[in-house]
Amino acid sequence: MRRRIAISVAACSLALSLAGCGVLGATSDGGDAAPTKGNDLTVGLLLPEKANTRYEKFDYPIIRDKVASLTEDRGKVEYANAEQNAAKQAQQMQQMIDARVDVILLDAVDAHAIAASVQKAKDAGIPVIAYDRLAEGPIDAYISFDNELVGEVQGRSLLEAMGPDVDTSDKIVMMNGSPTDPNAKQFKQGALSELNGRVTIASSFDTKDWKPENAQANMAEAIKVIGAGNIAGVYSANDGMAGGVIKALEAAGVTKLPPVTGQDAELAAVQRIVGGEQYMSVYKSYPAEAEAAAEMAVAKVQGKDIQFDALTRDRVDSPTNKGIPAQLVSVVALTRENIKQTVVSDGIYKISEICTAAYAEACAELGLK
Repeated sequence: MRRRIAISVAACSLALSLAGCGVLGATSDGGDAAPTKGNDLTVGLLLPEKANTRYEKFDYPIIRDKVASLTEDRGKVEYANAEQNAAKQAQQMQQMIDARVDVILLDAVDAHAIAASVQKAKDAGIPVIAYDRLAEGPIDAYISFDNELVGEVQGRSLLEAMGPDVDTSDKIVMMNGSPTDPNAKQFKQGALSELNGRVTIASSFDTKDWKPENAQANMAEAIKVIGAGNIAGVYSANDGMAGGVIKALEAAGVTKLPPVTGQDAELAAVQRIVGGEQYMSVYKSYPAEAEAAAEMAVAKVQGKDIQFDALTRDRVDSPTNKGIPAQLVSVVALTRENIKQTVVSDGIYKISEICTAAYAEACAELGLK
């Protein structure tokens, strides 16, 4: 992926509303192309799975509500979740094409396999915006987080957790994401840019379907080969897999856990961070991504080219298409020290949700009350 990150654009992205960037107030009177559709529009939303709690809890409701607010409650969102089944997602996309939705937001289960469906939508005159994962085929735009930066943040954080005396002989395990997810490759590339030459990568796995149980099995295999006491750290590409990694380590009798990374700031992971089991996660502002995606979809359908261009100032390449208009949202390393300033401040979780009885003492130590 070609990365062009403009700091000023990222700052506007994280503000959730681009009014402050001087674009959301634009209308056709201000120089936009004449709208091709009014407020009575339908956005098709295809999300990949339910194992990660973010999609049902954050992405879908935020996009639904933002579309409504942008269209005076006249626009609607048709939502389908593929539950990690690429064939099912292709069927869902065909149903949306047949129903003549106005635009499709697509978070692909399998970025390569869905390319034919993207072409069908293109042939039907329905624009497709790749959401969170860069699908192949003639997509019109892409919005996600800066995935290589995610990996860099994870790799850098792991080295920091391993301490100032980290050595090239120190052995780590890499638990990468699904090989069908292009994001996983970018996370891995970013992490390797920090880890290569600094530590020994003793085992590395591409984890099928991102499933925690698969990560747990992979980690159990790594422990047998390397030895539980010889693992100085674990790069885990997301929080669900981090949970599986930690279970495998505990099952092997490890009482002092090595630092383990994650991503997504899932509630269980935040609690593990509070309790000291998991070192960090990557917090990605789902409201920023989801609201910007809704803005892009509505602007595209309504022919508001100035708004759309302002929302897609980056450019990325997929295996099939080059120079795709994109918005790449920044990320934050989430550790014990900034829980209050990130997920609590942004309203993702309440302190009462994090600080259940099992974590009350640790929360008190951190001043979470």
